[in-house]
Amino acid sequence: MSLDDRINKDYIQAMKDKDTVKSSALSYLRAMIKQVKVDKRLEVIDDNEVTAIIKKQIKQRQDSIEQFEKGGRQDLATKEKYEVDLMKAYLPAEMSADEIRVVVSAAVQELGATSMKDMGNVMKAVRDKVGAKADGKLVSEIVKEKLASL
Repeated sequence: MSLDDRINKDYIQAMKDKDTVKSSALSYLRAMIKQVKVDKRLEVIDDNEVTAIIKKQIKQRQDSIEQFEKGGRQDLATKEKYEVDLMKAYLPAEMSADEIRVVVSAAVQELGATSMKDMGNVMKAVRDKVGAKADGKLVSEIVKEKLASL
């Protein structure tokens, strides 16, 4: 079952269970997926695209959580945290920092990277290998760390 189908199935179940918070979050996620389908003129969207949409939504919610907490709106921050946890359940298991370091080291050797000037090439190579299984920010930090130590 594709990720899109799983989200739709879970949305229907949330509606049947009268879980308004979950159904609302999944409804918004479904709308974002549908928007990408319309924009790209696709009938079916692959799991990589859905994963990218989910990650974007999680990032937006994390920014919202930060703002709500600064503004003293803990009730809204709690709701956003629930939605982040809900969406993270649809993402593939993320790689550990040690696993990413192995991939980064291999990419640096493969490309013959020698300085920070090579960061773009190394990042592209690592992203191609790890896909959605690694947090981009963490990958960037590890690549910088590795290139700085050369």
